[in-house]
Amino acid sequence: MGVAVKRVDIGSAKPTAEELLQRARDMVPSLKARAKACTRARNVPAETIADMKAAGFFRILQPEKFGGYEMHPNDFFEVQKVLAEGCMSTGWMYGVLGCHPYEMALFHEQAQEEVWGEDPDMLVCSTYQPVGKVTHVEGGFRLSGRWGFSTGSVHSGWILLGAFCPPKDDGTPAEMRTFLLPRSDYEIDEDAWHTFGLQGTGSHDIIVDDAFIPEYRTHRSIDGFLCQNPGQEVNTGPLYRLPWAQVFTRSVSTAAFGGAQAAINAGLAIMQDRVSTNTGKASKQDPILHAALARAISEKREMEVTLRLTFDELMGYAERGEAIPMEKRAFFTYQSSTVVRRLARLIDDVVQLFGGRAIYMTSEIIQPWLDLHAGRAHVANDPNNRTGDAIGTMLGEQPLNPFL
Repeated sequence: MGVAVKRVDIGSAKPTAEELLQRARDMVPSLKARAKACTRARNVPAETIADMKAAGFFRILQPEKFGGYEMHPNDFFEVQKVLAEGCMSTGWMYGVLGCHPYEMALFHEQAQEEVWGEDPDMLVCSTYQPVGKVTHVEGGFRLSGRWGFSTGSVHSGWILLGAFCPPKDDGTPAEMRTFLLPRSDYEIDEDAWHTFGLQGTGSHDIIVDDAFIPEYRTHRSIDGFLCQNPGQEVNTGPLYRLPWAQVFTRSVSTAAFGGAQAAINAGLAIMQDRVSTNTGKASKQDPILHAALARAISEKREMEVTLRLTFDELMGYAERGEAIPMEKRAFFTYQSSTVVRRLARLIDDVVQLFGGRAIYMTSEIIQPWLDLHAGRAHVANDPNNRTGDAIGTMLGEQPLNPFL
């Protein structure tokens, strides 16, 4: 039995950022009540997806032309953090599915019409692993392959798949693209996602067997890098002038703030009455535990401030119509890549001080702790992939990683 959520009729009125955030806060008790079922099922419950659609969360980064709210990215990330505090799997899944309307806004208008024309609440999942086999054909491409890590795939009607396009006979070089496919063109292997954390994200494997994708249903990575996307012809607001990578990388690190807050909350609750049966020491009088919690709270808040300032600065460039300096883009993605690992280490320091109270799966601190460690495995959350460009661009070098 879950906690009832008051459904919100989003209608045609655009909510304020605070209204959306309050809707997220109101949903937290329900997410907590459903969290264990979410983990067991290895999928976010369908009723949670329905609640988030009803609250308008998936429309925050969606273009106004297609029924979205086209709001500041910080509004999106604030909602994600709150949802992840209730259930980090849900917050992670929301971050991924909720940021895809942004990339969809960069596609050709015809692709956007196909996805949202009849249903503005249509969800799109993804996996950007460049593992597909691509063949050039008249009017587009044929695509085959097996991809992993497609978060929220069972709740989505379309998918974005990454693959390298081979060179053409005319000398056109190989390039990375994202391919947009309808649900009829791929299979989902729901028995592939067995993990120690973030189980509820439903990040299943995707199988494609020789599907045709027209040219207009592809997005070139170089267009996202240069901020020169076909969708900007119809979605002309400053929001869509940002580099796509800046939005995506934060979508897979920001859920960790909510997970860390859930672990901090659990730690504070445990220390209220924990007394070691061996030493007789009360946790609430343990200065080492106090220090670990204070450090976790402080550093988490510092990283959150960095996130907000980053997108205020990025939007400032976009609103002025100015190019974002490459060294800033490289350093912003580096900062994002450090978040999950830093938070995981901070919660490590807390967990180890609770002794036997923190080894049972029934302990409220364990699931968010495991989720944080699972989240650090995402390629975008590995700082080692970002340090070269973070420093190299400061020295005037060209970036090695175009996903900035």
